[in-house]
Amino acid sequence: MTAEMDETLGDVRRPLSPFTILLIVVALQFLDVLLEKLKKRGSTSSEEIKMRQEINQLLQDANSLSTPSTFAQAAKLRRSAVAKEKELKKKQEEKNNDKKWSLYEKVLLVSKALLYTGLCWQFWSTPVAAVPPHLLQPFGRFLAWRGADATNGNYMVGIIPWLVLTSRVSKFLLQRFSKFIPF
Repeated sequence: MTAEMDETLGDVRRPLSPFTILLIVVALQFLDVLLEKLKKRGSTSSEEIKMRQEINQLLQDANSLSTPSTFAQAAKLRRSAVAKEKELKKKQEEKNNDKKWSLYEKVLLVSKALLYTGLCWQFWSTPVAAVPPHLLQPFGRFLAWRGADATNGNYMVGIIPWLVLTSRVSKFLLQRFSKFIPF
């Protein structure tokens, strides 16, 4: 298939193949998922664990009081558990708004934007890949850069549809395999 693509694209030589672009996009998406997991992992402190245990204990005590004569006491325990849950959420939101994580997220966002802009600039006038029509049957016209190649009928895929496609595929794959990431 690479020989066909080289023939189709002519004498234009590119340093990046479509697969390399896919790997770059997957790496950026992986960094995004990893950053999110590290951010969530760092939010469990001993104080939060203690609060969660207190909340669970209050709810268990409230559930054990199921008679009509102890309804008021059970309702009071449930209200205090809800208040503690709100306090816990507030503490977690404060930790998530930490400047360190927001700086990392901004750096990752800027690097993504610069890399995508650089890829668009490099591949704007040339197609990224030449793909046979049977592989892109329902989406061929959407992904086609300038339509089909007249010599062999392959679709010429442009950089913007390729980046959209690879980012969607990489997000899908990382969602499926995120449970295997040990963080």
